[in-house]
Amino acid sequence: MAYKVEGTLLEVCTCEILCPCWVGEDPDNPTCDSIMAYHVDSGNVNGTDLSGRTLALITDIPGNVMKGNWKAAVFVDDGANDEQHQALVDVWTGKLGGPIADLAQLIGEVVSVERVPITYEIEKGRGTIKIGDFAEADMEPFTGPTGDVTTLNESIFTTIPGAPAWVAKAGKYIRNVSSKYGLRDTNLEGHNAIQGTFRFEG
Repeated sequence: MAYKVEGTLLEVCTCEILCPCWVGEDPDNPTCDSIMAYHVDSGNVNGTDLSGRTLALITDIPGNVMKGNWKAAVFVDDGANDEQHQALVDVWTGKLGGPIADLAQLIGEVVSVERVPITYEIEKGRGTIKIGDFAEADMEPFTGPTGDVTTLNESIFTTIPGAPAWVAKAGKYIRNVSSKYGLRDTNLEGHNAIQGTFRFEG
């Protein structure tokens, strides 16, 4: 086994709530411009421990999510050493197979891979992500009448295969990426967000 990692996801995009991409429909705007941030709580890749490390993708999805042709900038937190950096990039760009490779194959162009300071926090359900000076967002999941988190299961598209998604709302979503990466900038409030857990093996 090449890798086994588990942790949490914070995701936000420019679609309204709930993002149509998750059920295979076209995005609202008509593009879906997102952050997908994965924080590894525990696990390793070929013996390299990734506990505590974070990888984030800032993506432009030009139309229906299933048609691919995404553009993405890949960021690894600057606390990662060289081995951890390479291991994270290998998993999340699909080089080591497994469920995350199905997501990676939708990316048509990787415009950058680099290390930057990343703040990733979940406290009492409230998630916060900040990627260098390029992007930041905060979000909180919806809850039902019993107080349990509202979940999405068995969707045709998912960024956390094998786990339910927690439907959330972003209080803030800002991206400043056009000048350096050629991706779309964003400054929104009250749009779609997703949180959840993952456990990937390959």
